Amino acid sequence: MMKALERAYPYLLFAPVVSAALFFDGLLYPYLAPKTLLIRGVFILSLAALVALVLSGRAFYFDRLRNPLSWIPGLLLLWAYICSLFGIDFYHSFWSIFDRGDGLLTLTAVVGFFYFTLISADEAFVRRLLGVIAWIASLVALFSVLQWVSWAIGIDIPLLPAGGERVGGTLGNPTFLASFMGMSFFVTLLVVQWHSGKWRKILYSGAALQVVAVLASATRGTLLAMIVAGFAALLYQAWRGRGTYRSYARGGLVSLLVVAGLFVVFRAQLAHVPFEPISRLASISLRDTTVESRLFIWQNVVGEALNSPVFGVGAEHIQVVFNRFYDPTQIIEEWFDRTHNAFLDYLVQYGVPGLLLYLALIGVFVREALRLIFAVNAEDAYRGELFFLVAIVYAVQNFFVFDTAITLWLFLILFASLLIWRSATAPSILPIRKLPQWLALGAAALLALLVIPVSLMPLRANMLLAEAYLYQLYDARRSVERIERGWKLGTYADIEYGYQLYEWYTERQAVQLEGEARVLAYRAARDILKANYEKYPYDARTAVYFAHVLDMGPAGEALEEEYLRDVIGRAIELSPKRIQPRYLLSNLSIRKGDSEPRGSARRIVYYDQAIRELEEYSLLVPKFAEPRYVIATLYQVLGERTLAARWAAEGLEVYKPDLNTAKRASRYYVTIEDWENARHFLKDYVAGEPENYPVLYDLAKAEYLAGNPERAREIVATLGQKAPGLAETDPDFLRALEE
Repeated sequence: MMKALERAYPYLLFAPVVSAALFFDGLLYPYLAPKTLLIRGVFILSLAALVALVLSGRAFYFDRLRNPLSWIPGLLLLWAYICSLFGIDFYHSFWSIFDRGDGLLTLTAVVGFFYFTLISADEAFVRRLLGVIAWIASLVALFSVLQWVSWAIGIDIPLLPAGGERVGGTLGNPTFLASFMGMSFFVTLLVVQWHSGKWRKILYSGAALQVVAVLASATRGTLLAMIVAGFAALLYQAWRGRGTYRSYARGGLVSLLVVAGLFVVFRAQLAHVPFEPISRLASISLRDTTVESRLFIWQNVVGEALNSPVFGVGAEHIQVVFNRFYDPTQIIEEWFDRTHNAFLDYLVQYGVPGLLLYLALIGVFVREALRLIFAVNAEDAYRGELFFLVAIVYAVQNFFVFDTAITLWLFLILFASLLIWRSATAPSILPIRKLPQWLALGAAALLALLVIPVSLMPLRANMLLAEAYLYQLYDARRSVERIERGWKLGTYADIEYGYQLYEWYTERQAVQLEGEARVLAYRAARDILKANYEKYPYDARTAVYFAHVLDMGPAGEALEEEYLRDVIGRAIELSPKRIQPRYLLSNLSIRKGDSEPRGSARRIVYYDQAIRELEEYSLLVPKFAEPRYVIATLYQVLGERTLAARWAAEGLEVYKPDLNTAKRASRYYVTIEDWENARHFLKDYVAGEPENYPVLYDLAKAEYLAGNPERAREIVATLGQKAPGLAETDPDFLRALEE
């Protein structure tokens, strides 16, 4: 038994990279949760196997741990635990959520795989491991390129998920895909030298596919990182290369500089090229909406992080900091749990010491790579060059994106490889008493049982949530039963359950269900959100969602107004500039006003209360158009046309394209028959919801009434193809178009 375990143990160390190639379908989170659960679960099994082997007297390379450089990942992990213990909530820091899948547990697994590899691997094993990385990366790249091609030519390829202008491949996210491909490309080039003949050609093809996959992802951070790495490689070869390599490198540098110059000169035109990698790169500027948003986040998050410079806020609590300074006029993402800058993520979560440890990790990686570069052996120098380029890509892309389990694992495994290549130690056994085989296996079995709470129970909760999703409208009782079963498992799925049930209820169930079915759906969402509201008092998202669900309770479900006001108050306190809690607060007054007779004094009083609450918010966010159009609509209902026009004019002055504002503004202008402005906002409405054909029909009417009958006819012709029968619902309009 022990020999079988000894043979199986090394293969467990391949699990993180193998997970990158696994494509899961049929689960609610087909890309993130199963991969994370696999990595965590195999980490537990690897730890159990290692314990059994150590206790039975097997030899490992323990002397490698004497190298102080090998301590850095462990110190970073230890500091992450300390910061989380002093942070906002250790439970959430440890487990994270399904949608993210990080947290201390995943960080522990990733760092654990680093140490498992460091003490277990010889050079032959390192070659096998890097070979697996190269082949898996090539397979993932092939999958991604096929996904991209299927989208480009409009043909569905069996077993492939639908593609788009940006693809995520088996990783499910373009950024995750690009981050992995950008690093694995250089690993593949390293592995090429260990093969010959057709295998070398296949690996070169795999490396090329990985570059194409980065292009297919259109992730600007990785594209920029690879350009910087390419420039560094050419610069090095132009300096130290020999013969034709030096000549080619110098020519390449000149060509690259010329292309860069032309790119800058024609950037405005290139931004409109129908090729996403080029257009996204060309669109980078300080006036780009995404760039503006990122810079605003970075500026504010640094200020917030310096409020707790030593311990930070703990793992997985960036969203708490983000919610404090969230501003809808500056940030395009409504809910955010990363800064899109790995260095700032470490600073916020683990303070200045955590950031310094992370920088030290990258720094010593670079130092070890440089040592290889200047080695006498040509093979070592080649390794060092490629590893140095990996460090460039990793550091540069992480300035624009956040670290993931796969990329951090790959970086640490390459770091372990550098340390192993420099190590000349022989394997040894720990100076402990050798245990009987049955006792060593028993200890391992007890450790292996941790797979149940770490991976199996969360997986079951995930599957039950997915099943509940399928039945949310078809059989509400069955859906709720699955939710209750998943909830009772007591996993960290609780907060994700709340987020999902909120979306189901507010977007679908409250509108499409009736009677008992709607009541069941409401109670399920209410009860779970209430439990999370009490368990996670720092989570603004849960507070907002809970308040919204309470506000949309079906008839017969008692609404405790004071309790609802308390929930809304917490949501506002946690995220002062969010508009949703302000709407909910004003709705309490509007609902009372609507119950009074039109024109009555009490109705006016209630509406005035709602307006004052929104006016207070508009002062807090002076460049936000949406609340101004809401106020204009309320004044319009009260018959105060002058005041309504004034607030609408203020909204028009500060308006920036935004779907929610466009919805409210278009209704206002249609009501007052201002067709020119109605047309303007309906265009933005349609841009945000291109398949909302009734709104597109409204745009056709607004175009006609604004004096653009030709455009109206074009829209009606489009509707005839995409939504047959819709235009025929208004024969008078069609007759007017024909005149």
